[in-house]
Amino acid sequence: MRKLYVVLFLFLPVVAMAQELNCTVTVIAQQTGNDNNVVFKTLERQLTEFINNTQWTNKEFKVQERIDCSMVINVQNYNNDAFSATLQVQASRPVYGSTYNTPVYTFNDKEFVFQYIEFQNLVFNKNQYESNLISVLTFHVFMMLGMDADTFAPNGGNEYYRQAQTIANYSQQGNAPGWKLEDGLQSRFALIDNILSPTYKEFRSTLYKYHRDGLDLMHKNAKNSKGVIAASIRDLQQMHSRRPNSFLMRVFFDSKANEIQKIFSGGPSVNVAETINVLNKVAPIHASKWNKIKF
Repeated sequence: MRKLYVVLFLFLPVVAMAQELNCTVTVIAQQTGNDNNVVFKTLERQLTEFINNTQWTNKEFKVQERIDCSMVINVQNYNNDAFSATLQVQASRPVYGSTYNTPVYTFNDKEFVFQYIEFQNLVFNKNQYESNLISVLTFHVFMMLGMDADTFAPNGGNEYYRQAQTIANYSQQGNAPGWKLEDGLQSRFALIDNILSPTYKEFRSTLYKYHRDGLDLMHKNAKNSKGVIAASIRDLQQMHSRRPNSFLMRVFFDSKANEIQKIFSGGPSVNVAETINVLNKVAPIHASKWNKIKF
């Protein structure tokens, strides 16, 4: 798709290249009992500028190619420069031939602790630990870039995932939660470790088939595309057989469950009886959605 954009704009005047992300950062501090403190607005503004104005890759992203995303930081406690929060990250990308944006990455980071002094410099070094604030945010930036790239080309996100892994590795020295094996099966460490493991290869191949071979061709042949999407979902059963109830399965359906229900609840009908059986096996937590699909 991005190669197609290059062709379409080949003969247009040269314009300045935009950065990769169009990110909305929101800092919520109601739980602290002091949400009017100006430090939270300063943090919100600085992080917005940092994420949107940093060039994260050596690729040229035009305005229409920027990844729409959001980061919601819910501060639970703070004392001087020490903050304890959760971080909700979401990213989407446009579907070719439509005005629809499809969710690609959804992650609820429940253990986000960091230090922040108002107006401090925010600097990212791809090979060196700066702070847990920078590490957590940039880890998710590269996860968003990786998953977005995986939807455009088979294993297209490799270089971004490797950078996320580098961040995870050097951030262990900060002793903050989420970066080590012992931090559990739903940590940042677990996420990038699973993404890069052949054990979960169907997760990434499904990202490509579902989006590029399915959604992006929906405007040409909706019925055929729905069949491709159904087949890509059935591929996940192989991953489920190897690792039942895996973390990556949850990551996938946290983003796609509502969309899947809508895709198969309208438009040209296709036989999805087998797909629904697979959905109930691999993502039973969303059974109420699967039960609403009529076929």
